[in-house]
Amino acid sequence: QVQLVESGGGLAQPGGSRRLSCAASGSISRIYRMGWYRQAPGKQREFVAAISWTGRSTDYADSVKGRFTISRDNAKNTVYLQMNSLKPEDTAVYYCHADVPGRDSWGQGTQVTVST
Repeated sequence: QVQLVESGGGLAQPGGSRRLSCAASGSISRIYRMGWYRQAPGKQREFVAAISWTGRSTDYADSVKGRFTISRDNAKNTVYLQMNSLKPEDTAVYYCHADVPGRDSWGQGTQVTVST
């Protein structure tokens, strides 16, 4: 019903920046909240950031506050994650998530590697 496609992953240097995009399609009108999660090798998937579809409220994990910014462009049905001051511990597969009544949706994930 809701399809999510992430993009923007890749290699970044410590202290650098990267912007992830999540394009949504399908039953867009059913989405009330979207967010980003990440999973490092051998680790549990963890919450990173979320934004209401209206953009009026946002939430961030303590580990990324002040460094990451989530935003959305409803005209493009796209949510972004601007990542600044990247650290090696930010290395993970980043997944886009959509809250849909009765069923949540996940993207395939995009790899972000922070290394020299």
